[in-house]
Amino acid sequence: MEQALWKYLLSLFIFGSNGIIAAYIHVPSLHIVLLRALIGAISLAAVFLCMKNRVTVFHYPRDLFYLVLSGAAMAGNWVFLFEAYDLIGVSVGAVLNYCGPAIVVLLSPVVLHERLTKAKVGTLTAAMAGVVLIGGQAAVSGLNLPGLACGLAAALFFAGMVLLNKLIRHIHGLECVVVQLVTVCIVLIGYASIKQGLHISLSESDVVPVIWLGILNTGICYYLYFSSMRTLSVQTISICGYLEPLAAILLSGLLLHETMGALQWLGAFLIIGGAVWCEWRNRRQLSYSL
Repeated sequence: MEQALWKYLLSLFIFGSNGIIAAYIHVPSLHIVLLRALIGAISLAAVFLCMKNRVTVFHYPRDLFYLVLSGAAMAGNWVFLFEAYDLIGVSVGAVLNYCGPAIVVLLSPVVLHERLTKAKVGTLTAAMAGVVLIGGQAAVSGLNLPGLACGLAAALFFAGMVLLNKLIRHIHGLECVVVQLVTVCIVLIGYASIKQGLHISLSESDVVPVIWLGILNTGICYYLYFSSMRTLSVQTISICGYLEPLAAILLSGLLLHETMGALQWLGAFLIIGGAVWCEWRNRRQLSYSL
């Protein structure tokens, strides 16, 4: 259990460095996510085959349908998130992306037929207040408003990915991620060919961060993430998951010298703190009911 927890925390911390690594790659953000998807998919598929796992995805066509849609949502999340990193910085982009859980709360009664609890309503309210504070600070300081829109669009696709994953019943673990990443590759190849073309010109200084982002931050990191989740409780997974945006804020300040205003820090606290409180409250109520 302790080893699994450290693997999970390490994967979240590495995920939090995605925007920092991307800042050292001098190509458009769309090409960055395309390279990340291609390298990550190849490396994870190699791991899956080396582990001699059985392919089951074609036995469950309904799950495969939701899995492909989830992969398309993941592609949308990556495109808008990395564009937000480029336009408004890693710290603010990462925080806005984690409005996704609040959007899940809003849509879960319709999609998953889940009841809205007081804790969930509180989370949604805190997230909305956090976005207003970050947006207000951005307007005052002249921060890029299209970048804010990209951050919120990333959160919307993040929520779609989570909701679609909850509809998948039989396909799990590494196989699930491989299919998602292959779908991301297909979607991004089509989108990039229309918008910017598929010609990617990398300089020598871009090669190492591209490989780093694809193999370590995607392939290896997803392996650590899903292999550790097998033995961790849902409560631990949910609450510790917010290490990722916190790591992004800390690393962007240390390595990229990004700064956040007082209102943006308060907004980040409301978005992340509200979601953590909701998870803790729901798990506490569940333990009482058991």
